Amino acid sequence: MIPRDSTRRRFLSVGVAAVVAASAGCQSLSASSDNDEAGGTQRSLQLTLAPRDGPLRDRYVADLSETQPDWDEAAFEETLNGSTYTTQYRKPFRTSDDDPRYAERDGTYYQLGSVVVDEATETRPVLRLSEVSDDADASSADDDDASADPIDADRLPESDQRAVHVAHMAARARGNVGGVAWGLVQRGGYVYRREEAIEASRLLADDAPDRVTFRETTYAVDVSDERFHEPVYRATVQQVATSPDRMEAILRAKIVDARIAESDLSEDAREILWQARGDGEGYSESHSYSPEYRAVLRALDERAYVDGNVEKDAFTDDHGGGTLLYDGDYFDYRLRFSSDSA
Repeated sequence: MIPRDSTRRRFLSVGVAAVVAASAGCQSLSASSDNDEAGGTQRSLQLTLAPRDGPLRDRYVADLSETQPDWDEAAFEETLNGSTYTTQYRKPFRTSDDDPRYAERDGTYYQLGSVVVDEATETRPVLRLSEVSDDADASSADDDDASADPIDADRLPESDQRAVHVAHMAARARGNVGGVAWGLVQRGGYVYRREEAIEASRLLADDAPDRVTFRETTYAVDVSDERFHEPVYRATVQQVATSPDRMEAILRAKIVDARIAESDLSEDAREILWQARGDGEGYSESHSYSPEYRAVLRALDERAYVDGNVEKDAFTDDHGGGTLLYDGDYFDYRLRFSSDSA
C-alpha cells in the first residue's frame, strides 16, 4: 500500500462518500446506530488487515531493467552519469511524494523523481468514436463508397488497436453514470503522442476508414488535430542510502502509519487483530465499541473513530487506512462502516 494520504484518498473517495450521504443529518454515530436499528439494520465499523510479504524494499525499490516504460532505465543511467534527461508530458519514473520510487546500483540506493523545467506546445491527433445506429449502418451499406465498409479493429496496427480500445471506453461512457477511465481517456478520446505510432497508424492515414468495428459494435471514426500545452520534465536521481537496512529505515519513516508491539495490547485486543487478518470479512463491532476495540483503534492512531465526532472527524483524507508494522511484520489496514441486517 502506498502512503496514508494517497491511499485514503483513493478508497475513501469511493466508499466513504456513500456512508457520509447515508448519515447526513446525524449528530453522532450513536444517533445513526439508533436509526439503523429502528429500520432493521445495524451499522458496524470493520477492520481488515492484509499481510505484506517481505521488506518494503521489495515494493518500492524498482529494477528499472524490468519496468515499463523501458526509457526509465535510460533516464536513470543518463542522470546518474551527470547528463540531463528530459521527457515531455510523461513524468520520468512515474513517481511522486505520495508514491515514492527508488533504485539500487552497486549497493547504493537512489530516490527517483523529476521536476518541471519548461512547457511545450504541440499539435496532436485525437481519435474519437461515436456509435453508429442500426438505421445509419443500413443506409451506409447501400452506398457505393467502399470507405463506408467498417474495418475490424483487430486488423489495425497495434497502436491503433490501443487507440480504438481507449476511444471505445470514452464513447461507451457518454451519458453513462458509470464513468470513464480518465487516466487513459483524454479530451473524450485517445491522443496519439508517439511519432512511431502516428507513422504506423491506419486511422490517421489519408485513406483512413470512416468506421471501425470493436466488440461487435460499429463506430464512426473522427480524427482532429488539436493543440496541447505539455510540461517538460527533467529526471532527478538522489543518493539516499548505502545499505539495505538504511533503505528499509527510510521507507519505514516514509510509509508506515502505525507501529504496534504485541506487548502494547491485551490478549483480547491481540485477538481482534488476529481476526482482522486474512481473506475473511475482518473484524467488526457496532457502536459503542468494546474497550479492546477502542484500544486497537487508538494504537492505530485512528482516534477520530473513538475520541471525536465520528461523522465529522473520521470521514477525511487523514483517516480510514494505512500501513501497519505489527511485531516486525507489515500489513495494509483498512477501516470502513457497513450496515448488516439485524
